[in-house]
Amino acid sequence: MSEISLTLYVVDDDEALRRSLLLLLFAQGMAVRGFESGEAFLQALDPQQVGCVILDLRMSGMSGLAVLEQLRMRQSPLVVVFLSGHGTIPMALEAVRLGAFDWVVKPDTQQLLEKLPLALAEAQARAQALTLWRELTPREREVARQVGLGQPNKEIARTLVPACSPRSVETHRASLFAKLGLANDNELGRWLTRHAWLN
Repeated sequence: MSEISLTLYVVDDDEALRRSLLLLLFAQGMAVRGFESGEAFLQALDPQQVGCVILDLRMSGMSGLAVLEQLRMRQSPLVVVFLSGHGTIPMALEAVRLGAFDWVVKPDTQQLLEKLPLALAEAQARAQALTLWRELTPREREVARQVGLGQPNKEIARTLVPACSPRSVETHRASLFAKLGLANDNELGRWLTRHAWLN
């Protein structure tokens, strides 16, 4: 599958640092957008936008962790890399628990540039997963979620609205496995777990 164009966001209330990062990343050939606050970023964001966000931990107004929590509640596929000069181990652990991809200490831009390729690779994987998921019909998505939970065809057929036959469920299963490029229920379960933000 071809690469999907991604946007990189920088959210930091330190204007000098934000501008410096935007210039640095733009010079690397990346599409970048900057925001001075978590509130402004969330207001402008399309919840299904795929990409990577470099997020400051401590900002006036919403903290970086609060922004991350909002992204999680919105089931955003964005990959989050925290940037902070005030981070502690408990904060880093909390950020990872909430779904952050990585953590970089300010103002270590070299470390950020080293970690960004992995974060962007993850964003690319999420973008491709979202593209595949959107190719499924609404009924196939319903069946996929039930199969991922380990439900047998008979049970899935009974719980779907409107109900259908187990044979129809089997047809939907075969179709969704082909579209997602997966071989069996276990692979689907792992795929759905990895991409839990899909809706």
